[in-house]
Amino acid sequence: MDEQIKQEYQEYVKEVTPTHNLWMQMGKAFLTGGIICVLGQVILNYSTNTLGLEKETASGWCSLLLILSSILLTGLNLYPSIVKFGGAGALVPITGFANSVAAPAIEFKKEGQVFGIGCKIFTIAGPVILFGIFTSWILGLVYWIYQSIGVA
Repeated sequence: MDEQIKQEYQEYVKEVTPTHNLWMQMGKAFLTGGIICVLGQVILNYSTNTLGLEKETASGWCSLLLILSSILLTGLNLYPSIVKFGGAGALVPITGFANSVAAPAIEFKKEGQVFGIGCKIFTIAGPVILFGIFTSWILGLVYWIYQSIGVA
């Protein structure tokens, strides 16, 4: 009896477990990330060639517009569909980081300004910022030590 139940369970698990085509997933991620990058390049080219902005200023505007569009798409509940289709292609660029900051804030806004938005906005982005700053501090310290002893 036990063996029959285990076998039925294994068949059930096999039936409900989604199968993924790795090459299709990679293609979708490449396409999605590529479209985001092409949009960024279009913004950059338009800013430098048509508006006459310097490269540094145009880069800032490009980043700003990509972040804004990501947050707007997150607020309209469209970015999760893009992520579902494109996977890492939508999560890795700057737009994915903006989505990871905005999504928890939107989700927990009903809990109030402080305990909802204020506490939850850095749920995902907080560790990235923390470890990024900490790592840069450690690397700066190592560089300073190397300079002090004359290695660098």
